[in-house]
Amino acid sequence: MEWHATVVVFSAFAYSFWFNLIGAEGAGALLIALTLVTLTVWIPPRFRRRGGLLTAGTAPWAVFAYAGLALLSAFWSHWPGVSALTLLLFASATVHGLFLVDRFEGRELIAIAGRALRAVVILSLVMELWVAVVRRAPLMPNFADAPSDPDPHWYWVRGNLLDGFLSGGRAQGAVGNANLLGVLCLLTALVCIVQLLAGQGSRLYLAAVATVSVWLIIRTGSATVLVALVVVVATAAFVIAFRSIRSRRGRALMSAGLGAVAALSVALVILFREPLTHLLGRQGTFTGRVNIWEAVLERAGQSPVIGHGFATPWLPWDPAFDGWIVDHSIVVFQAHNMWLDVYLQLGAFGVFCLTAVALQALLKSWKLAVAVRSPVALFPLMVVVVLLIQGMTESTPLMLWGWLAFTTCATTIGSPRGPYARVIAKEETFTYSADAGRVPSPSTR
Repeated sequence: MEWHATVVVFSAFAYSFWFNLIGAEGAGALLIALTLVTLTVWIPPRFRRRGGLLTAGTAPWAVFAYAGLALLSAFWSHWPGVSALTLLLFASATVHGLFLVDRFEGRELIAIAGRALRAVVILSLVMELWVAVVRRAPLMPNFADAPSDPDPHWYWVRGNLLDGFLSGGRAQGAVGNANLLGVLCLLTALVCIVQLLAGQGSRLYLAAVATVSVWLIIRTGSATVLVALVVVVATAAFVIAFRSIRSRRGRALMSAGLGAVAALSVALVILFREPLTHLLGRQGTFTGRVNIWEAVLERAGQSPVIGHGFATPWLPWDPAFDGWIVDHSIVVFQAHNMWLDVYLQLGAFGVFCLTAVALQALLKSWKLAVAVRSPVALFPLMVVVVLLIQGMTESTPLMLWGWLAFTTCATTIGSPRGPYARVIAKEETFTYSADAGRVPSPSTR
């Protein structure tokens, strides 16, 4: 069961690997097969046991609300064929997220995520080295022959890993996308570090994979990932400091201070956008994303309340998207901002539901991180922070691994009854009060 879950999570993280390896039809067949196996090994045993870790009280109701709106949008969709296909993809990600939190306890979930992420990083390193050293020529998706003058963005693996140690072209790895590889490497480094600090697994192995992940983050050259890294480190430092404060007044003052710093940071980013983007090696247009955002806003304005219908991701062969926004001779399949993407698809109602999902995931993972003194308790919060930062320049949090992670983290509860809290059960005994926060049990006082 745990190995099946690992394959599921790996496939969610590395969905583009399967797409580039076996094509759209093969990747679709694999997704259907994984979903059917999941339902088979999950639903019948659950009814026989008459329950699981997921209950009505811990269910991610905001996720259900968003899913319900997405389903309803098929009735007014401007692209019904796209809605039908992408809703199946979305349903699979939601089902797998619920399966994970219902079937596995926290320690198992962290182990599953760690194995899947490390597999992505190791596979990416192997493929990059193979293309650079053995093949010595860029690799096209599905091993197709490259045209006479291809755009580098078309490549699956560019083969430039050894062009330099800290520079020399962006690495794309097994997933075929530098931005996606950067995010996955960041998550890999984080899960390796928390497992290393918690004493879960081989120290040498975890340290080695974390080191490779950090190197690949640099080689991907993703500005979004660098920003996410800074915010994640700041968040972890704040949580550790917050844990040490016992009084309500102290925590309230610290929270107010955090809010002020966050507001000031946002204001400074808006004020000094141009120099900051140049500092990160990017244009003021966010590598062409501003043009995409303007086009999306223009179309979204035609149906601002209920949207045009679910389409995550956009299917480039559909007439509604074919030729609409083209970048580097490739039809764009997302808005490169999850909020704008949802506004286009589900309107203001969708933005409201997504806000509820983000808040539920953030608050529940925050509650756990503060309540439990363990490195692994920080990981769900780190994942949510990464998703929210990434969602400013990518729509990936709405798809496959991103939505699976949102669903999983939105079910996190910071009490001993929750699936994630069992991560800590063997490391620290505690009781939890909704009013007082984390309170040591008599045995640890």
